[in-house]
Amino acid sequence: MPPVALVTGGNRGIGLGITRRLLTDGFAVSILATREEPADLLAELRADAGGDDRVRYVRGSVADLHDHARYVDDAVDAWGRLDLLVNNAGVAPTVRSDLLDATAESFDRVLGINLRGPYFLTQTFARRVVELRDKAAANRAEAGDVVPRPEDRPAPAQEESAPTAPVATIVNVSSISATTVSTNRGDYCVSKAGVAMATQLWAVRLAPEGIVVYEVRPGVIATDMTAGVTQKYDEMIENGLAPVNRWGRPADVAGAVAILASGQTPYSTGEVFHVDGGMHIPVL
Repeated sequence: MPPVALVTGGNRGIGLGITRRLLTDGFAVSILATREEPADLLAELRADAGGDDRVRYVRGSVADLHDHARYVDDAVDAWGRLDLLVNNAGVAPTVRSDLLDATAESFDRVLGINLRGPYFLTQTFARRVVELRDKAAANRAEAGDVVPRPEDRPAPAQEESAPTAPVATIVNVSSISATTVSTNRGDYCVSKAGVAMATQLWAVRLAPEGIVVYEVRPGVIATDMTAGVTQKYDEMIENGLAPVNRWGRPADVAGAVAILASGQTPYSTGEVFHVDGGMHIPVL
């Protein structure tokens, strides 16, 4: 059975780039999205994955906590395991408003989708991972498999194999707006700053459970979310917005997620992986 990934908003933009990369890397992927099931896209993804059994689509909203258990349960029922959660789904404010004109309705909508939803989906995912882990351990014990006691394991200097991979990985897709101010979309900035703190919180809480948590922080990425401000960012990039002088692409973000999902960094958690062409680097 391939490793299993849940990707919220995995049907478009950055999320679709992540879905495609994870399928290429051998994952089975379940997408959570609010839109009606995109038959043509799913057929394409399944063809690329070599069959129907590695792609699932659950219609629902990350903002609706009732959808969380249904989403996680669907993946477990289909594949029997959970390895990766990518909290990618997010929205910008419908209307960019100066802070003096901002509305509570927009604030509640943006934070509900960008922060509250991923926070509690992480909780649901982590609880189920721990449940599956403990059940697997109990089954091994019942079968007579011997699990070495800590005092019987070789000292670090004697270990020659690679460190044990995490039990599961969580990647929060944030934004350069976690630390960069835009006064005409304060709700978005606050939501992404909250995601950064949520990453730290979950990293500390879940480390004892063998679950690692990371934040991927994109800069200016060419998606439908930035399509309406293309001219603005074209000019900013031309004038040196970032050392790597181009727009970012969904595949750039997907590459970062793939690295963190590979299990090759088990002694790191709570880290921020910038995908912004170096935009975050202070320059005199």
